[in-house]
Amino acid sequence: MTNWAKSIEDILRNAMKVMDESRQKVFEITEGAHQELHMLNVELGQITEELQRTIDTVDHLQVEFRQSRVRLAEVSRDFKSYTEKDIKEAYEHANRLQAEILVYREKETHLKRHRHDLQKRIRNLERTIERAETVAAQMNVVLEYFTGDLSQVTRILETARNRQLIGLKIILAQEEERKRIAREIHDGPAQALANVALRAEIAERMVGAQPEHLIRSEIAEMKSQVRQSLEEVRKMIFKLRPMTIDDLGLIPALRKFTQDFEENYRITTRFKLVGQEVRLPSAMEVGVYRFVQEAFSNIHKHAEASFVTLEIVFMTDWLTVVVEDNGVGFRPDKLQKGTSMGEHFGLIGMKERTELLEGEFHLDSAPGKGTRVEMRVPIKNNPKNGGRS
Repeated sequence: MTNWAKSIEDILRNAMKVMDESRQKVFEITEGAHQELHMLNVELGQITEELQRTIDTVDHLQVEFRQSRVRLAEVSRDFKSYTEKDIKEAYEHANRLQAEILVYREKETHLKRHRHDLQKRIRNLERTIERAETVAAQMNVVLEYFTGDLSQVTRILETARNRQLIGLKIILAQEEERKRIAREIHDGPAQALANVALRAEIAERMVGAQPEHLIRSEIAEMKSQVRQSLEEVRKMIFKLRPMTIDDLGLIPALRKFTQDFEENYRITTRFKLVGQEVRLPSAMEVGVYRFVQEAFSNIHKHAEASFVTLEIVFMTDWLTVVVEDNGVGFRPDKLQKGTSMGEHFGLIGMKERTELLEGEFHLDSAPGKGTRVEMRVPIKNNPKNGGRS
């Protein structure tokens, strides 16, 4: 082993040691945060139960107070049947109930404020845990790559560096996608269903105590929220795996995608097909679809475009996909130099996806002149595409 290779190996071993120690510290922080989160959730549950009991007590006292007011009016009108003592007792009873209502209402306000503070702390703690778990996951991925045979590190660095980086980014992207899905479920359908459950409880309590039209309005609102949640779930399922790809093919799936994109973001979209469409291996169709999806996502987030074109060209041995917009554009040389890697990570992912399909990726952009991205992949004798069942 050369001195250069041994130095690299020593550096990697030291880096692994430091990273492993840091990972352990992150793990301890995460565990402590999880324990605190559990305690806060338990406390939140107790506060919620106490708040519900307080609300029930206020409702009960209000019923008694209304009855005491009726009683007070009754004894006040009939001086012949009731004595001054009866009137005084009725008055004191009504005042005592009113005082109790004020006390419990103050308690209800305090409990609601406490519940809100707990919910805020829980949300902040969940975000902290999420960030810590992301860091830990990234460390695990890097350590897994470094724990191989370090005696081969020179050969690995010289012959497979790009492939390793692509694999690493794919794994990290998968983890980020899982977290994104979890966040969408938590912030979308889960919150909506919790709200529906709360409204259902309110509607149940309104039965017999409120006019029928108010109850119907509450139920209609619940139905609307359920429909919205169902639509969100369907959109999430379609983003994960558009069923039209398997059922109808790549082109119908892309047509629908561009139509939905135009409707959702008010960006004029044109779809152009050149040549005769042929069914491709399943993995390749999904790869092309994800490429287009990423390109349109970049346009929506960064391009500030009003018009976008998607062109699909089928040739005998090649498939060409071109996405072009009239947005603000940028300088590709900055991307190459790495000064805007975070901002243009989607473009890097598109390039790597094209390379995984053994294709060619081209990027053309300039400030004020829009952006054009092109994927050109072989559609015959491509061992990485896999077969169609």
